[in-house]
Amino acid sequence: MGLFSKLKDLITRKKEVVEEVKEEYDVESVEEIEEVPEVSEVEEEVEEPTEEVEEEPHEEEEPEVEESEEAEETEEEEEETSDDEEDEEWAQFIQEHQAKNKVEEAKEIELYDKGLEKTRKEFVSKLSMLGIKYTKVSEEYYEELEEVLINADVGVNTVMSFMDRLRDRVKSEKITDTAYLNEVIVDELFMIYVGDDILSDKIKMAEEGPTVILFVGVNGVGKTTTIAKLAYKYINEGKKVMMIAGDTFRAGAVKQLEIWAERTGSLFYGKENIDPAGVVFDGLEKAKEENVDIVLIDTAGRLQNKVNLMKELEKVNKVIGRHVPNAPHETLLIIDATTGQNGISQAKAFKEITNITGIVLTKLDGTAKGGIVLAIKDEVNLPVKFVGLGEKMTDLKTFDIENYIYGLFKDMM
Repeated sequence: MGLFSKLKDLITRKKEVVEEVKEEYDVESVEEIEEVPEVSEVEEEVEEPTEEVEEEPHEEEEPEVEESEEAEETEEEEEETSDDEEDEEWAQFIQEHQAKNKVEEAKEIELYDKGLEKTRKEFVSKLSMLGIKYTKVSEEYYEELEEVLINADVGVNTVMSFMDRLRDRVKSEKITDTAYLNEVIVDELFMIYVGDDILSDKIKMAEEGPTVILFVGVNGVGKTTTIAKLAYKYINEGKKVMMIAGDTFRAGAVKQLEIWAERTGSLFYGKENIDPAGVVFDGLEKAKEENVDIVLIDTAGRLQNKVNLMKELEKVNKVIGRHVPNAPHETLLIIDATTGQNGISQAKAFKEITNITGIVLTKLDGTAKGGIVLAIKDEVNLPVKFVGLGEKMTDLKTFDIENYIYGLFKDMM
């Protein structure tokens, strides 16, 4: 049970981080913390003494008179004092920087905690109840466990293979105690995601020129708002962002994206009722002229006619590749977590028609079926790159498997 022990330590550490920050700032929720020391402000303060120290020697150089031993000692003392002050300010800068990072970490942990609350209450509470209802492992126990996992949207195929592995492990390790078996279950569920394949949840950034990210997904899954939230994230990181409206024939789609571009401070390019590939071509020309760092391209979501959509996406991909070498750097599929297994079907369908590099799972906080994260990995072998854990612009987060495990199982440990 080495892995479970590590997961337990991980969850304990994350709980401690949140509690320490709450205690330090005297708040009920980390979300209440608004003012955190700004690193940039501290950096400015650190630079000041350096300038003063550099100016002093110039003043002393003018008179070409031998300095007395007393004057030399005084100068050395002043230099030592300046060095001490600079050391103190640097130490303060480091301390404040660490404090800011700790608060940000605590906020993210708490966001996963709240975002997975519905799944945790539904799934983990039922798992715990099984351990109370059955003191020994039995066929009835397996049947109810299977039902709990399917209801959590882990996925029928994933659950079937999981149950086979669990039965084998119970048999080989001669496990009879259901309380101990809970540890094995957590262990095996975690292994579904990490497995033997290393799936990167990082966005591949271009070494030169703009990073181009293409977004696909059926209408109504939150594609436009996801683009807006990602634009907001990158702009706050100091990036220059452009949105290109490639969903040209759906009524209101271009205008909707343009409004989000204005709200987030992004550049925008789009035209209605014309060939999407042409819009993308002109948009990328403008992006290169404006020295844009990141280009976010919306596309149509008409999955009911896969052949036409495939041809459209192929054409768009060719145009992007001609403009920017090795682009698109990412093709992200947006899935609404509340649609459950329908989302898995969408992932399989889109994977057939274009090269998907990752999943954005929206509205994870609005469902009790957060097990879909495991099903996506197991059934379509694609990494979840971002998850939506709320409606605010800052609630779209880079997927973190450790925070996910914490949000799912923290009440069990």
